[in-house]
Amino acid sequence: MTNRMNHSKSVLIVKFGQIGDVIMAIPAAHLLHQKGFRIYWACGNAVRPLVECYDWITPIAVDDRAILKGSLSERLRGVAAFWSKTLRRRYDLCATLYYDRRFHLLTLPVRGRRLTLSSLSRETSLIAGRHHTDEYARVLLGCEDHCRPRSLSPVRPTRLVQSPLPTGKADRRIALAPGGTSNLMGEQVLRRWPVANYIALAKLLLERDWEVVLIGGPEDEWVRPSFAHLPVVDCMGKLSLVETISTCDTCDAVITHDTGPLHLAGLSTAVLIGIFGPTDPATRVPRRSGAVGLWGGESYACRPCYDGRSFAPCTFNGCMHEVSVKRVVESLDELVKTHREDV
Repeated sequence: MTNRMNHSKSVLIVKFGQIGDVIMAIPAAHLLHQKGFRIYWACGNAVRPLVECYDWITPIAVDDRAILKGSLSERLRGVAAFWSKTLRRRYDLCATLYYDRRFHLLTLPVRGRRLTLSSLSRETSLIAGRHHTDEYARVLLGCEDHCRPRSLSPVRPTRLVQSPLPTGKADRRIALAPGGTSNLMGEQVLRRWPVANYIALAKLLLERDWEVVLIGGPEDEWVRPSFAHLPVVDCMGKLSLVETISTCDTCDAVITHDTGPLHLAGLSTAVLIGIFGPTDPATRVPRRSGAVGLWGGESYACRPCYDGRSFAPCTFNGCMHEVSVKRVVESLDELVKTHREDV
């Protein structure tokens, strides 16, 4: 049940994508909602179906592909469409959760107090080493959220659809997301755990007579041929974002690297193992029970090399290669056992 009608104040959040960033910003928006704000969210077409699953958010669909990657005429039309949807009302706060100046300029005509991410101020920058979920809350709530004894947990959607994947007959169902790390802003291959490792992991799980499910978006179909010789359940490109969450609910565990499915799985009830190297798991692993991050490259002086905008010019992500299949399996066995005992 929604409380929108009781909210007299309003906030416009501008965060078109990526999936992980949107999911990590939702708990901060939920805090504002609980404080009496009506939440409007300008989101791209890719994440709109997910945002629509929160009945306390009013999504404003944006053609982010046209605005960011289109021709001059397409960009102008995209910007005009964005303005036509956002300039109809005055907001108490317009929060542009980007450092990129293009987004700051895009929201200049929006009426209301504006807040944008800026590296020039501690109050409006995400502090390195802190979880992004808590940092978004600190930035959005300001002085009201400077001291938080516990990290915010992911906020599960209020509306979910049933998974199209039928219940498996195996004792365990494990989901793997070997692709990802691609979005409109570019491709970040350094975050990927080697596909060869995922194949070796799948073989070990199948030898136990466990069911292995592959998840990911249509852009991950390049991975499919690598698993063609294995009896896995291939759901890559076949599930919506919301169906991915409900499918993860049917799994005992989800294993992936720092990518969108990691955060979607964080909204589920499954055990979650995230594999990290160039990025710090302390800033990204969902803060909930049953979720852990394995960080490779402990002895690497260059770790982490991602500064929030770009990676170091690395040609071989040795830190990711340092996370062995054995280490993942040991973590999986421990977490699944603990999770079942807790349930």
